[in-house]
Amino acid sequence: MRPLEIILPVLCAISLLWQLFTPNRPPLLKLLPGLAILLTALHISLEKPRWQMFPLYALILLIFLLTLPDLWKSRTRLETRPGGWSRAGLILGLILLAVSASLPALLPIPAVPAPHGPYPVGTLTAELTDLSRKELYSGRDEPRRFLIQIWYPAQPPPAGAQPAAWMPEARLVAPAIADYLELPHFFLDHLALAKTSAYENLPANLSGAPYPLLIFSHGWNGFRQQSTFLMQELASQGYVVVALEHPYGARLTVFPDGTQAPNNPQALPPSSSLPQDEYEATGRILVNQWVGDMRYALDQLEAWNQQDPHQRLTGLLALDRLGVFGHSTGGGAAIQFCESDIRCQAGLTLDAFMRPVSLAVLQQGTRQPFFYLFSELWPFERNTELFNTYLAHSNPESHIVTLLGADHYDFSDLPALTPLASQMGLKGPINGPRVQRIIQEYVVAYFNQALKGQPSPLLDGPSVNYPEVRFDR
Repeated sequence: MRPLEIILPVLCAISLLWQLFTPNRPPLLKLLPGLAILLTALHISLEKPRWQMFPLYALILLIFLLTLPDLWKSRTRLETRPGGWSRAGLILGLILLAVSASLPALLPIPAVPAPHGPYPVGTLTAELTDLSRKELYSGRDEPRRFLIQIWYPAQPPPAGAQPAAWMPEARLVAPAIADYLELPHFFLDHLALAKTSAYENLPANLSGAPYPLLIFSHGWNGFRQQSTFLMQELASQGYVVVALEHPYGARLTVFPDGTQAPNNPQALPPSSSLPQDEYEATGRILVNQWVGDMRYALDQLEAWNQQDPHQRLTGLLALDRLGVFGHSTGGGAAIQFCESDIRCQAGLTLDAFMRPVSLAVLQQGTRQPFFYLFSELWPFERNTELFNTYLAHSNPESHIVTLLGADHYDFSDLPALTPLASQMGLKGPINGPRVQRIIQEYVVAYFNQALKGQPSPLLDGPSVNYPEVRFDR
């Protein structure tokens, strides 16, 4: 909760508790309900209102109106303890206060943890159009276009600069995510208030350039900002990170011109709706489209490294040190890309979804070193069977690691939506900030070793500092 969201219920609680236990309130305490009204106005102005606070707003106003006569009560008049009805009313007020304050606490503004690296982080978003490929999932005859978001080492932000929003299109995307999670349509509207530690369009920090380049592919029904905690960390550690948003596979893509590309469920229907072979063939068509996005994005980045129209990336990219990583379906796309594009020097997957990976890749494997990071609770029999087939033909120097107590969405920012994330199926039982820090540490360590030549003891085997990490190879 934000500072004023904490102060407001505390003021109300003090006011109600004082009246409940003693009739003699110091004059200053009689001003607390009025102070709460003023702070509410300040909160609405500075922190911005959100629907989870509306019951508390109403209760603050009610307490103010009911206690307003006390301001004119004679101080010499003998005050008595509250009677039965008054006492019941105060107890009811405390109960309502507890309920009103719990709502914003259970649905806080998501907090993306600040990165730990030495570089401030800049970010920018761009739209790309590949005229050589057709869009497969819009139902229209049009070229493939998609979005990328870039995080990069930047100069320190100027005084007064505001950090970038976590989800600039939250007005449209948040309801779509709520629908996917089977929550009320309006339930996540407050995501529009979430901020990151990155700053839009900051000048790049050229002191350490060129930086290794990392390309990230999200999961089915994901979005480009879904793992911002990891993108920011990598950029702060001296990487340029490019997250793609794959239209019609993402939950909802909103282009700069306002065009919307919602998730097309026919692009990857439920596995139960199709025979196994047909389902996996459908998934391969989708992943091939995503691999085309990754390849085209890399081509554009190579051109921008020579002359960037955004005036941020020129000379910033070490294109001979390219890492590719992804979550779930995006992890399968990362494997598929690295097998087909020699520019990939190292790969990393987060719960790689293997069913859309082509038969050729499953049977031939990949030659690049990979770091395969799995949650303990997500892998299932068919995925494991395909992964083992692929692994038998892949680079033997790759690492396979399992995060004990983690689940599929622990690789994203979604667990920060609520303290009840585990009960809602948005994470495993492992502590949220703890698992994010573990993921940051191992991903940075792997790419540092693979792309910067910096060996890390974390990759040698089990660590006493991280007993939740199990090395399977």
